[in-house]
Amino acid sequence: MGSAVHIVVDGSSGSLDGARSHIESLEQKWSRFLPDSEITRMNTSPDWTRVSPETIELVDHAFTGWRLSGGAFDPTILPSLVANGYGESREGDRGRTVLPGTVTRGPAPGPAGIEIDRDTAEIRIPDGVAFDPGGIGKGFAADLVATGLIESGATAAIVSIGGDVRLAGAVPEGWVIAVENPFDSDRTVAQLGLVNGSVCTSSVRAKTWTGDGRTMHHLIDPASGRPVESPIVSATVVAAEAWMAEVLTKAAITSDAIGALAFLESAGVEGLVVDVDRTVWRTPGLERFAA
Repeated sequence: MGSAVHIVVDGSSGSLDGARSHIESLEQKWSRFLPDSEITRMNTSPDWTRVSPETIELVDHAFTGWRLSGGAFDPTILPSLVANGYGESREGDRGRTVLPGTVTRGPAPGPAGIEIDRDTAEIRIPDGVAFDPGGIGKGFAADLVATGLIESGATAAIVSIGGDVRLAGAVPEGWVIAVENPFDSDRTVAQLGLVNGSVCTSSVRAKTWTGDGRTMHHLIDPASGRPVESPIVSATVVAAEAWMAEVLTKAAITSDAIGALAFLESAGVEGLVVDVDRTVWRTPGLERFAA
């Protein structure tokens, strides 16, 4: 998935092997860098594509995130992402994105035209639209693997995929999650205590490259097709599930600090943002998670 994965399990000796296999299975289904993944087949076929139940649920969550964020999160920014220079995996030689036709940068068309047939487990994507699992895929993968570990008998588990952390099960004293300072990876901006739930962070300082004579990053503004230009450098959200927290970080980072906090509060979650002046802004309720 183009990210480091960390898994901590209080369970049997086979738990980690099972979790690793689960992650690898989801990558085979969802990676846009693999030519035979379900995502690539969906994006390159004009017809209905048979997919797994996990992919049906992923696309359904993406619809929900798009509606909840008012379009600030949009899973159809993939052509612009590729046109901006992020067409190949940045984790070694792990493949490239394949899309039909000429890839251009521009406003995202939105997912409204994507069709899901749950009876036949098929998805059809209209011409000119391409689905990007991106961050929501990492978050949802963390959700599935963590909850799968508990269902298979583990007492507690943490799954972290590229900044998306999901905690499941129960430990009496809980876990402490350190939120990295986007300007200094050796420092933190918060220590959060949780037993269950998720903590997800997105940053414009992650996954960067040079293009058009300037530094580019992977967070795309759906309205323009270009990297988001925002006074916010990173956003962190605490929510029940990682896929939702991931969506909300993307929406928060497109606003200013005050607007981002107001949006998170209206969504019923807690979080923090770090702005270009290195000021840390927190929702009032985040204090109850202080470790």
